[in-house]
Amino acid sequence: MQAFLRIILGGIYCMLAASCTTPDTLPLWFDAVEHLPVNSVTVNGQRIAYLDRGAGPAVVLIHGFGGSMWQWEHQQAALAQHFRVITPDLPGSGLSDKPDIAYTPEEMLQFLAGFLDALRIPQAALAGNSMGAGLAIGMALDYPDRVSKLILISGLPPQVMEHLTNPSIKRALTTSTPSWLVSFGNWLFGGLMIDKILKEIVYDHTLLTPAVLERSNRNRQRPGLIKPLMTVGDNLPAWEEHYAPRIKTITHPTLILWGEEDRVFPIKAGKLLHGLILKSTFAGIPRAGHIPQWEQPELVNAQLRSFLLP
Repeated sequence: MQAFLRIILGGIYCMLAASCTTPDTLPLWFDAVEHLPVNSVTVNGQRIAYLDRGAGPAVVLIHGFGGSMWQWEHQQAALAQHFRVITPDLPGSGLSDKPDIAYTPEEMLQFLAGFLDALRIPQAALAGNSMGAGLAIGMALDYPDRVSKLILISGLPPQVMEHLTNPSIKRALTTSTPSWLVSFGNWLFGGLMIDKILKEIVYDHTLLTPAVLERSNRNRQRPGLIKPLMTVGDNLPAWEEHYAPRIKTITHPTLILWGEEDRVFPIKAGKLLHGLILKSTFAGIPRAGHIPQWEQPELVNAQLRSFLLP
């Protein structure tokens, strides 16, 4: 029993020490299928890390819940031939700062608008995956002049909890466990959880190579990651009240892509969004789960180029 308590106390000490560390030094290069330089800009006093590649009309790629810009690694070269491709780590995620804020939809949209301002981009096409699609929807609703076209990939439908079929993510969004205890559990067992969750959101498990799992584990271990993640569930009521009812008012040209094997939001949720957005087109992506742009990049990139090119 005493040995167990020493392990627990040691874990808590390590967890608290990590939570108090200064922000990581930003790496020079992004760990992906390509060697891409990492940029940073200060938005509302916080450092935002991002990739910036190509030239032409701006396309901003927005990752989802618990994700990072690695979810868009296969889009960089394919889209940079025609566009300026900008891929941020959102506040609270990846290499970006993780401030002690509420991460409400309004705050996140202000960050995204401020990010565009900092990069002197008056208008961009926005592509969002999962809950990143929710941010893209919010931008189209609250900052319509900043959005030229809208791309929603496997998210975000109204009545989120009703459409969410993944039990692990549903538990994460509804947990009442204190953040410090979740952080401790992440320190002890996070590697096992990463493997389990990735196998639930990725259809083709052969893609989950040791290198991919190691990269995901490095991202999981970044100081300050857990608390921002835990605010997402708290903010779903605000999404449902202030944004979901207005989805049907979106008038931007919209492309909706959905993994046909999505076990987070099944494809019927994508068809619901398609029915709500007047100027939308819909395509299912075969043999893909919740991040089809990563699992089936050739199919998705062809759809993106066809939609974005004039």
